[in-house]
Amino acid sequence: MRLSFLPLPTLIAGFVAVLVGYTSSAAIIWQAAEAAGANSQQIAGWLTMLGLAMGVSTLILTLFYRAPILTAWSTPGAALLASSLPGHSINQAIGIFIFASLLIIIFGVTGWFARVMRLIPQGLSAAMLAGILLRFGIDSFATLQGHFVLSAFMLIAWLMVKVIAPRYAVIAALVSGLLVCLLQGEFHFPSLETASALPVFTSPEFRLSDLIGIGIPFFLVTMASQNAPGIATLRASGYAIPVSGLIVVTGLTALLLAPFGVFSVCIAAISAAICQGPDAHPDKSKRWLASAAAGGFYLAAGLFGAAISSFLTAVPGAFISLMAGIALFGTIAASLHQALENESLRDAALITFLITASGINLLGISAPFWGLIIGMGYVFCLSLRPRT
Repeated sequence: MRLSFLPLPTLIAGFVAVLVGYTSSAAIIWQAAEAAGANSQQIAGWLTMLGLAMGVSTLILTLFYRAPILTAWSTPGAALLASSLPGHSINQAIGIFIFASLLIIIFGVTGWFARVMRLIPQGLSAAMLAGILLRFGIDSFATLQGHFVLSAFMLIAWLMVKVIAPRYAVIAALVSGLLVCLLQGEFHFPSLETASALPVFTSPEFRLSDLIGIGIPFFLVTMASQNAPGIATLRASGYAIPVSGLIVVTGLTALLLAPFGVFSVCIAAISAAICQGPDAHPDKSKRWLASAAAGGFYLAAGLFGAAISSFLTAVPGAFISLMAGIALFGTIAASLHQALENESLRDAALITFLITASGINLLGISAPFWGLIIGMGYVFCLSLRPRT
C-alpha cells in the first residue's frame, strides 16, 4: 500500500480511531492486570502485546475483506476482570482468558453468533450504534465548560473548514487544538519513555470455579457488549461481512496470545465507526484504507507503547474528548437517520437508542445488549398484533 493512495484525512481517521481506543480504556486494562497480580513490567508487556495483536488482526481482516474492520479489546470485559480477579493469581487469569477465547471460537465456528445477528433489524443496529456514540458527541461540547478557549478554537476550526473543504475539517480541529495546547502551555510531559516492554509467557492455571464464575460472565460480556455492537456497527455502515469468519479470527488470535496477556480480541465498534464514516473517505469502497492505517498505528502503539502513553497523558483530557466527538459527528447523524427512517420500527429503534444511551448495567452486562434485547422484544410484541 503506497502512501500516495492514503489521503491525509484517511490517515488522520486511522490515527484518531486508535487514539480513542487507547484513551478510553488503557486505565481499565491497567487495573485489570493489577487485579490479576501482574507487576508493572508485566503490565507493560501486556499493553505491548495488545497493541501488536490489534494491529495484526486489524490488518489481516481489513486487507482480506477490503472493508474498514477494526479490532479492539473488550473494555466492558476489562472492567469485569478488574472487579473479579482480585485474590486470583496471574496464572489463573491466563486460564480464564484461554477458556473465554475457546468459547468465542466455538460460537464462531458453529455459526450460532451469526444466526443471532441475522435476527436483528438494520434499524435497531443503527439505533444501538447511535446510542453508543451519543456520549462522545455530548462530551465534546461539555469540554466548553472547563476548556473554553481550546474547545472553541477546535470547534470553530472544524466548522469553518467543514464549509470550505469538508474532508479536512477533522484535521483542522486536530491542528488548531495542538496549537492552542502549545500556546497555553498545556503539554505536560512528566518523563518521555521510548523503550518497548517485552511480553512474558505466563503458563495458565485452570480452576473450574474460576471458569464458571468469571470465565463464562467474561465471555458473555465480551460477546454482548463488544462483538455484538462491533458487528452491528459494520452492518449499520453498509458492510455485509461474514460474521463467523470475524469471530473465529479474533477468537483464535486471542487464544494464541492469551499467555502473553492478550485477554481479548474483538470487533471494534466506537473506534471502527470513525473509519467507516464519510470523513474517513468519500468513497465507501476505499474506507478500508483508514482501518489499514489504524492497524499500522496499533503496531506502533505496541512497539512504542510507553512513548504513546506519555503523549496521551501530556495533552488535556478535553482535547481527546473533543477530537473523539468531532470525528464521530457524521456517523452519529447517519446512524440516527437510518434508525428512524423506517416508520414501522421507529418506536423500537427509539427504545433501543434511549436504553443504550442510558449506560445502564444489569447483571454485569452493559446497555447496548439490553437496548437490543428490549428493542427486539418490542418488535416481537408488535408482530403478535392482529392485522386489521
